[in-house]
Amino acid sequence: MALSDTESIRLFRSSAPYINAHRGKTFVIMFGGEAIEDPNFPRIIQDIALLNSLGVRLIIVHGARPQIDLRLQLRNKESMFRDGIRVTNKETLECVKDAAGSLRSQIEALLTMGLPNSPMHGSQIRVCSGNLVVARPLGVRNGVDFENTGLVRRIDVQGINDHLSDGSIVLLSPMGYSPTGEVFNLSHEDVATQAAIAMKADKIITLSERDGIFNQDGRLLRTIELNLIKKELALANIDAETTCLTAMIASVEAGVSRAHCINYHTDGALLKELFTRDGAGSLVLQNHYEQLRTATIDDVGGILKLIKPLEESGALVKRSRERLENEIDLFTVIVRDGMIIACAALYMYKSDACGELACVATHHDYRGGNRGERLLEEIRKKAILSGLERIFVLTTVTAHWFLEQGFAETTVDALPSAKKEMYNFTRNSKVFMLSLAPN
Repeated sequence: MALSDTESIRLFRSSAPYINAHRGKTFVIMFGGEAIEDPNFPRIIQDIALLNSLGVRLIIVHGARPQIDLRLQLRNKESMFRDGIRVTNKETLECVKDAAGSLRSQIEALLTMGLPNSPMHGSQIRVCSGNLVVARPLGVRNGVDFENTGLVRRIDVQGINDHLSDGSIVLLSPMGYSPTGEVFNLSHEDVATQAAIAMKADKIITLSERDGIFNQDGRLLRTIELNLIKKELALANIDAETTCLTAMIASVEAGVSRAHCINYHTDGALLKELFTRDGAGSLVLQNHYEQLRTATIDDVGGILKLIKPLEESGALVKRSRERLENEIDLFTVIVRDGMIIACAALYMYKSDACGELACVATHHDYRGGNRGERLLEEIRKKAILSGLERIFVLTTVTAHWFLEQGFAETTVDALPSAKKEMYNFTRNSKVFMLSLAPN
């Protein structure tokens, strides 16, 4: 269904914070040969071109497995695999070079296309590739000589940075070269992972045949921290495309702050993942040194100490210890070295499918570290799981922050009736509302 002009304008405005956040950042985008053969692939390329025009530094890494298999089949040669790794003899290497060269030309042609009435009209995109990946042989393993199958030895960071600084998109194929002039067949996930690590990329984005990472119950995991996904993986509670999952975990372990997995079948998934609050797939994050969890009765004293200065300034309504003890299970806290440095509460009005975000506070020594955003995201998850459709907040001094998080100002009349009856007109708090999108 087409968006109305008003909806399009609202969507464009809501994407502005993400446009600013992504400008100048380095993203590695990884996809296999299967994605290239998908009917949606030209639209993916259009979205990649859009990212380039918005100032994102892009490294594209493509695979070629099905295309190599096809060329071997046409030559009446068998594909040889051991432990899931292709054995690359001389004949297979010729198919690898043929497939990789053909796909590189295809991707470059799509990125160059600027037909009138197309999303890329007027764009002038330079695509650079070459001997930017130094490789070494995989060697003999368990008695099997993998011949010209290799591993990434080094990424030419300076060469790639030079191209990126010129505004070019860097395109890496699943091949590498040795100082002695040999050519090696590489896995595209190895190239993408090592490129993301060496370039200190801000993100690695993997394109999968699935929507992302799922738990054992079939629920899409929108956001998951590294330690949790490794724990769930060890318990076999994770369902995801292995290639993507391996690249995501290895990249984040090595210092890449965010790894995404999206579906290459879905039109616009890349843009939705990067420019909307809910995204389109799964996001793996580095572990937080600080712990975010539901509050317990032992946290009452720490919360009281945290919110006392804000109560005294009038920013927060005063809460007694007795009230806080009775409502402690409604609170979410961030704890650092045993000290509560941030908190927020969710009061539910289930008959109105609505919840109140209240008592949002961050210790003055720890402001500016996205802790408020982490708390809000956790509250949103709890609200959605509870079947709520909206979250509202009453505030006297932090209106701008809530506007930046996607809340919209509304009136007292929009509040649930039970809350409306308790509204304190003396405080004259502003009312902000956030609509929730279900997972």
